[in-house]
Amino acid sequence: MNWQQLLSLKRYGDSQPRPRANQDELRLGFEVDYDRVIFSQHFRSLQDKTQVIPLSQTGFVHTRLTHSLEVSVVGRSLGRMAGKLLLEKHPDLVSLGYKQQDFGAIVAAAALAHDIGNPPFGHSGEKAIGSFFKTDRGAGMISTLSRKQQQDLLSYEGNANGYRLLNLDSPGTSGGLRLSYATLGAFIKYPKESLPHRPTKHISQKKYGIFQADLAHFNDVANELGLVNRTDNEESHYRHPLTYLVEAADDICYTIIDFEDGINLGWISEDHALEQLINLVRDTIRTEVYTQLSTTSERLSYLRSLAINNLITDCVAIFMENEEAILAGTFPHALTDRSKYKSQIQDILSITIDRVYNNEEVIQKEIAGYKILQDILAAAVEASINDLNNAANSYDQLILKSCKGLKINGTSDYERILDVCGYVASLTDSKSIALFEVINGKI
Repeated sequence: MNWQQLLSLKRYGDSQPRPRANQDELRLGFEVDYDRVIFSQHFRSLQDKTQVIPLSQTGFVHTRLTHSLEVSVVGRSLGRMAGKLLLEKHPDLVSLGYKQQDFGAIVAAAALAHDIGNPPFGHSGEKAIGSFFKTDRGAGMISTLSRKQQQDLLSYEGNANGYRLLNLDSPGTSGGLRLSYATLGAFIKYPKESLPHRPTKHISQKKYGIFQADLAHFNDVANELGLVNRTDNEESHYRHPLTYLVEAADDICYTIIDFEDGINLGWISEDHALEQLINLVRDTIRTEVYTQLSTTSERLSYLRSLAINNLITDCVAIFMENEEAILAGTFPHALTDRSKYKSQIQDILSITIDRVYNNEEVIQKEIAGYKILQDILAAAVEASINDLNNAANSYDQLILKSCKGLKINGTSDYERILDVCGYVASLTDSKSIALFEVINGKI
């Protein structure tokens, strides 16, 4: 891979190239990507979607929206710091007009969108959708699909749905948000289909990121960016190098912020929490400043800032040390997995898993999420397929009318089912509960 290709400003439908030197510095294409994501309907819906704690009644707990904004800010810093070093190493990019803020803008936009395809009720939402198609009723609905189409649904992925949402046609807008291909490339965490499933140690192969319905679009992006692997390696596509920075921004934020949510909820003791964060910042903490802070919230804020800065600096160093391997597609690790702070990160995550992710309140609401999403799926998928086959009864028609925002334009069972799954994934926590109550006659 080479940076000139990887930094392509091309957008879906372009017939002419977009040289960086011709860009309006007041309205840079990569910055337009950020604007388009933040004003999109699907991004706004993240304000009522679970990050970790479903249906929390406290403003101190993060939603998908606040998490995404924070990941974007961290991503911008990672991108700019790496961009400065990359331009020093590759001066040819400077002659083409590229600047360090370009890297920051790409990573910030991709990071802003990184959770845009995730269903309500946290990661259990993905599992709820996939699990539905393993039930007798769900399995019958996908029995006529190809193996790859079936696998898209059986192992439903918020990452793949995110790519689909960013590029899905809408009335009057072909190509969806029409983000630059560089930003789309940085967004694609797992540049592969759901099948074949060949587990490897490469981080880009951990999951899949592209539905069968979006392969043609993805292949166009991959060819433009030079992500196609021409060797005999198992991975048919390389991961965009800037994806490592998007991933690092997410890893940094959920390591620190989910931990902080546990503290604010009283699920993690403040003294124990401060001790863990101090372990992460011993190299940079200024004792004279820290001892003057009088409240736990002040100390927590100070330590959080130092911790995030330490992790950003460390991840950029790891990225630059391994840039050649990353460009060659042979760097198999997440940046935080190679961090000198890995043991401290693991200590914090283990506490978060025990005290937050496995908290009884979280588990109970995730269980409720399974029931809610699967009941909606059962009714909406059946109604949509019956409509396609001109067999919709009055109940099916009422269901489709109740699913406001559901597009039923697909011309095959696969497209219809994928559209319903995308609709269910786009629901907020509150809207999914309201629709579930309507379907179950609780009015």
